[in-house]
Amino acid sequence: MTEQAAPHRFVGRTRELDALRADIARAGLDTLAGRPAPRSRVLLIAGRPGSGRSALAAELARGVAADYPGGVHTARLSGPGGEAVPLERAVRDLLDALGVPPVAGAGPDHLAGELRAALAERSALLVVDDVTAPEQLLELVPESRDCLVVAVAEGPLKGVPDVRPCTLGGLEPAAALALIASYAGETRIACDPEATHVLAEECAGHPAALVLAGGWLAGHPQACVADAVRELRRKGDSTEGSAGRPSGPKALARAFRLVYESLPPSVAQLLRLLPLAPAGVVDAHSASALAGCTVAAARTTLADCAGQGLLREVPQPDQANLTQYEVPGCLQPLLRGALEAGVGREETLLARARMLERYVRLLQSCRAVTEPAGSAVHTRLAGLPRALRFPSPEAAAAWLRSRLPSLLAAARIAVADGELDTLARRLVAALSRALGAHRGEAEAAPEQYRLHELVLGVAERRGLVWEKAAALLNLGDLDLRAERPHEALGRYRGALAAAREVRDPQPVGRALESVGAAYQELRDWGRAADWFGRALALRQTRGELADEARLRARLGAVHTYAGAWSWALREWRAAAAAHRRLGDAGGHARALGEVARVQQYAGHPREAIRTCTRAVDAARLSGDTALRAAVQLRLADLVDEVGDPEAAELHRAAAGRLVEQVPEAAAMRAAAVAVAEAEAEAERAEEPEPGPAPEPESAPAAGSAAEPVPEPADGPESAAGDARDDGERAPGTGPAAVPEDSAEPVPQPVEAAAGTVSAEGTEPAAGEGRKAGPAARPAAADL
Repeated sequence: MTEQAAPHRFVGRTRELDALRADIARAGLDTLAGRPAPRSRVLLIAGRPGSGRSALAAELARGVAADYPGGVHTARLSGPGGEAVPLERAVRDLLDALGVPPVAGAGPDHLAGELRAALAERSALLVVDDVTAPEQLLELVPESRDCLVVAVAEGPLKGVPDVRPCTLGGLEPAAALALIASYAGETRIACDPEATHVLAEECAGHPAALVLAGGWLAGHPQACVADAVRELRRKGDSTEGSAGRPSGPKALARAFRLVYESLPPSVAQLLRLLPLAPAGVVDAHSASALAGCTVAAARTTLADCAGQGLLREVPQPDQANLTQYEVPGCLQPLLRGALEAGVGREETLLARARMLERYVRLLQSCRAVTEPAGSAVHTRLAGLPRALRFPSPEAAAAWLRSRLPSLLAAARIAVADGELDTLARRLVAALSRALGAHRGEAEAAPEQYRLHELVLGVAERRGLVWEKAAALLNLGDLDLRAERPHEALGRYRGALAAAREVRDPQPVGRALESVGAAYQELRDWGRAADWFGRALALRQTRGELADEARLRARLGAVHTYAGAWSWALREWRAAAAAHRRLGDAGGHARALGEVARVQQYAGHPREAIRTCTRAVDAARLSGDTALRAAVQLRLADLVDEVGDPEAAELHRAAAGRLVEQVPEAAAMRAAAVAVAEAEAEAERAEEPEPGPAPEPESAPAAGSAAEPVPEPADGPESAAGDARDDGERAPGTGPAAVPEDSAEPVPQPVEAAAGTVSAEGTEPAAGEGRKAGPAARPAAADL
């Protein structure tokens, strides 16, 4: 349709730019009064939508960016429909741009404090677009005089101290002609300058109307400028009923009708559906799904619409498949009116469903490309259309990074709409898995927290008890990782109630274990042991030996931290026996190492040496070189403690030779040497005080818990247990002074615990991949 998509150029506004630059250098009122302001300078660009206010802010930022080495960062505080964006979302986006990972699930006040702290350390320029209320802006203003805030709003912002306003009107005639020429071409303007002046007057100097008029000329290469004037006046006569120079909003409506009514039906249909695009951003895939056309046709249509000023290209990397377009905010109300007038409710719902389904398939492909080449998922990927496949994991990660704001917005809109809940749940599950595959659990936690909250809302609305339990478990895990154990405990108890409602032992067992993990994080050892014991009893009734081994280890860790040595020995030995029955030599060796550690804390070093020797033998059978080195180092520490430094050196030398065989040899050897030197100098000063000699004859108190930990049949084991028991039971993780290995998790030593116990530190079950929180949870859809 168009000869060429014209580039977006900034024209005019020279006087406004000079005034804004002068305001930056001018002293503020507080400075003149002798009270230097503790906050950043705020400049305000006020104008109606379409007046070029955002373009002026961007041009100002480009001009002064060199003065702010902390970078230029942009936040938008209004959505495509004019609704205010929650402060939490805007602050998270700014923290991401600053390279500060936001805390998953943190509230807006906490996030705003993090943002101010991050900006206080740098000289940055903050562009805040579409401000609707002064309170929005005040929460984002940095407490640093080295930063600058440029706010964009429709009117004055009362309540913002010492703000410097700059109000925009229409463009000057010379700038208006230059803007039209940037779309229609210099030649056509030069051939009829008088008609061009009339066209600029008909548009009232309104920048958005001028862009649309120039776009109409670009889409009609055979028409002259006089034809544009005549058609524009005809649109005005039919809508306004009277002649005369229109105002800015009326001029914009006339120019939009001029372009919209001249479009082919297929292009007009796609344009009407663009308000359904999440976050006001559209690409070839979402456009093709909305209109029901091919991706290639949608890509061509979007480029043509951008050439006519109906869309703006979003700056992206040079790859063609990452090109996105943004619907100008001033055109959103006009397009929504066209949507309501020309598209029925059923057709709108169908178009949105097609778009969500396309997002789901793209996300599934984005995740599948990370799987190994021979996997079943990767094989199914080959059956997808070429347009839905990614050539490499890097390309998929780049697509996910660029589309993430739109994907999150699509999930929010689908959940809020309430008519496509099944598609909304599929989209959330696919997005959560794709984020986990490309970013990892830790980096993707803030986005996944919001996704799980969306799933929870759908589950509560639809009465989906199972999915409610899964969402609460996932949210509790993220709360626990973010060091909010009280919030996590509430989530876990809610998940337990939901799981009991569906009478499914699998989520019930997970919820019981998670409640215990929350109490463990709160250092309430009695209640933690109580809830772990309940989970253990459930697993035993179902014959789940691997889960039993893990829970035995967690109980052993809790009793170790509580100083109940005999109870800790009982659980670690039982865990070791479970691992041995499973045929897990590595888990058996790690559990024996934990038995040896507890015996050492209880004041029985020689029994600990015998047990650790058996752990070395078990580690040798596992074939895990890193584990062998860790247990060997533990044995060296024990031998050194009983006064045999020569034998200790021999064990350390053997461990060093094993470490050299590990891929991370240098790092592990350095860690081992550092640990050994630190312990020799401090004489094991970090080791906890041993508990009292007499051991309790019953389990630690479980507080107000209703079901206490079951009493052992033959009473607690003695802390100095015999060799037969040491060999019969044990799992866990490496001992206190053993360097951690990335392949085999090693628990934190008791003496190194900084007030809390990480839940993963004592999980010995094979295949455990989580490094924090309770047992790994699936996505909500997995349950």
